[in-house]
Amino acid sequence: MNTIYHIPAMLTETINGLNVKPDGVYVDVTFGGGGHSRAILEAGAGALYSFDQDLDAYRNSIDDPRWHFVHGNFRYLSNFMDFYGVAEIDGLIADLGVSFHHFDEADRGFSFRFDAPLDMRMNQKAGQTAADLINTYSEEELARVLALYGELKNARQLARKLIQARPVAKTGDVLKALNIDVENIDPRRKKELTCMFQALRIEVNDELGALREMLVAAKDLLKPGGRIAVLTYHSLEDRIVKNFLRSGNLEGEIEKDFYGNILSPFTLIEKGLSASAEEVERNPRARSARLRVAQKV
Repeated sequence: MNTIYHIPAMLTETINGLNVKPDGVYVDVTFGGGGHSRAILEAGAGALYSFDQDLDAYRNSIDDPRWHFVHGNFRYLSNFMDFYGVAEIDGLIADLGVSFHHFDEADRGFSFRFDAPLDMRMNQKAGQTAADLINTYSEEELARVLALYGELKNARQLARKLIQARPVAKTGDVLKALNIDVENIDPRRKKELTCMFQALRIEVNDELGALREMLVAAKDLLKPGGRIAVLTYHSLEDRIVKNFLRSGNLEGEIEKDFYGNILSPFTLIEKGLSASAEEVERNPRARSARLRVAQKV
């Protein structure tokens, strides 16, 4: 079993993009293994608030009086900052990738490598599991999830097979329903299965809805000159981040003044950096990472 909780992608590039100010106030909305948070503190931040809705992450606590652990979903960023009496921040980082811990802990149900309970909840004390979703959604609802969040062209066919296999309780039930032998899976079916698990995970945790709410709150909290750095791992979340940082709104609509100048609350610093070949060799999961950084005007 892999005992590494998480290896952050593009750590140096992300911290450089954040441009940490001495004694500044920062937020890490995806604490996980604590790699980014530790780097922010080492760079001289005056205060750091690290969010994670999964209490497993608390095992990575940082012994530093500047550090505060926030057990909660980052969609409630504004509420928690109000609670802590923080009116504005100098920077925010979001590493939207799923931690190694979630993929490698069999009983969390994030990976089809293990025959385990089909859970997939980031917060195991809240909401429905992926098994609940498969067992209660209609064929139309389930197909919508697989098509929208997994970008699967055969979503309806896959949804029908899953529903016919009810009740579904474990990852192995999904493999059986789709007649897949994970030990001898071909690349095409492996990609299909990966996209399906991604879709179920996104729906279970309302990941894109939470991302949208967090971005709006971050824009309001950032000081002029403050920066936001976001690491994405698939096109759905990357599109949301890209459009928001370009336009300052969730619709991605560019506003211009009378003279045709673009009106946006952000200046783009990094427009979509990928990990180097050397980093990908060391950490293959960094291959799909994209870093976007913007500074509030």
